[in-house]
Amino acid sequence: MPIGPLMIEHRLIERMIKIIGEEIFKIVGKNEVDPNFIDVAVDFARTYADRCHHGKEEDILFRDLAKKQLSPEYKKTMEELVEEHVYARKTVGRLVNAKETYTQGKTGALKDVISILKELVEFYPRHIEKEDKHFFIPVMKYFSREEMDAMLEEFWEFDKNLIHEKYRTIVEKLEGKKK
Repeated sequence: MPIGPLMIEHRLIERMIKIIGEEIFKIVGKNEVDPNFIDVAVDFARTYADRCHHGKEEDILFRDLAKKQLSPEYKKTMEELVEEHVYARKTVGRLVNAKETYTQGKTGALKDVISILKELVEFYPRHIEKEDKHFFIPVMKYFSREEMDAMLEEFWEFDKNLIHEKYRTIVEKLEGKKK
């Protein structure tokens, strides 16, 4: 089923969230943050959790579900999940800004970094539980075996192209800075 890869991706996201939770204790204990850790966490959130994982959900699964006559409950849940993805993107953006403020030595930025990291640590487990336990499995009934197989194939193509998309974007940004 197409939800298999998505649920496997959830396990990796959960592992990263655990690491972020552990890092919060280190930050509080030392009263300082490692900007490189934040950069890695942001890259993970933007590339893996958002572009790769949420990308497959929104661009493939939710797109195909939108063509079905979903029950009002599942339609509402799908809309909530999309809103939660937007929230996650904005929260990660706020983390980037807080880290930048921190590296500039501005007072209060450490507190902001910690607060935003805590938001992410609290958000992702609830979001994942909603998808895994209350949405993914029941909505599979809306698809035929052929539709699920086609969706799985599209997931693999999406993943295959993702690394090229990421690094093409990096090179294009660097080229733009030279002009």
